[in-house]
Amino acid sequence: MTGTLGTLAPPPQPQDSQPQTHVDLVGDIGATNARFALVDGEGVLSHSADLLCRDHATIADAIESYLSAYPGEWPRRAVLAVATSPLDDCVSFTNNPWSFSIAGLAQRLGIEDLRVINDFHANALALPHLADDDVHKVGGAEPVQGAPMAILGPGSGLGVSAAVLAGGKYQAIAGEGGHVTMAPVDDRESAVLAVLRRRYGHVSAERVLSGPGLVNLYEALCEIDGKPALGYSAEQITEAGLAGSDEEASAAIAMFCAMLGTVAGNLALTLGARGGMYIAGGIVPKLGETFARSQFRARFEDKGRFREYLAKIPVCVITRPYAALLGAAQLL
Repeated sequence: MTGTLGTLAPPPQPQDSQPQTHVDLVGDIGATNARFALVDGEGVLSHSADLLCRDHATIADAIESYLSAYPGEWPRRAVLAVATSPLDDCVSFTNNPWSFSIAGLAQRLGIEDLRVINDFHANALALPHLADDDVHKVGGAEPVQGAPMAILGPGSGLGVSAAVLAGGKYQAIAGEGGHVTMAPVDDRESAVLAVLRRRYGHVSAERVLSGPGLVNLYEALCEIDGKPALGYSAEQITEAGLAGSDEEASAAIAMFCAMLGTVAGNLALTLGARGGMYIAGGIVPKLGETFARSQFRARFEDKGRFREYLAKIPVCVITRPYAALLGAAQLL
């Protein structure tokens, strides 16, 4: 099953003579954005839309707002990818105030079959369906066909998953790998992590490899270097760092890329991800050539006796919008 996404414009009003076709709903809901699309019987995605979570009191309100622009038949099936780990019937977001009952949401929306999965479960399911122009390759050789593929995504948090071939089709491994303990590689990283341990106790990979994590790196570097932190957001750190107008912001971006390489290499080794290592999320694509020139790839391969093993693994930055919706559609 493959999919192509439409534009962000509301779907056109159908003519009375046009037959109504059955569609399903897919969604990708994070801390900031709720993205939706419709899936037809051929698996083609269309009528994509990106809503701000803060504009809607609940997830049900957001879905109803999206579907109200579509005049066709109301979906009877839906797959929602959420930025948390669904537990039983109750879903509470990690970085979003929304929470809901799966059964209650299905009843309110009149959806007969509602499945809720982790957002990186959906991202992993999209990996086998990405085309060459959906990604930007950062080193490595060609992927080994049929081998596991890993995905890592710094955004509001740090998502981690993998796609493995089983029974002739790819299955996603859902987990919470973003919360593994972050390990330093040199004295400066040790100093930064020491600052963050005093603040948080446990310092996970997500504490440094996310939007809030970039702020943590910047503020820790300012403290270590005896410079005032300017209260920057992650976006402001990125802007100042890429422009070279703030030395500590540039250093935070450099450390972010290097640490991401370490974590990505660890994940690739753990999973044997010779099918490729994929980077998702909203942060890395914005870094552009700065990321390509960073220590990411060197740190990805810096695993002693297994350097040659990792040197062959391709790393690809996902540039396709709404890849998680494509993955969610595979479950339909």
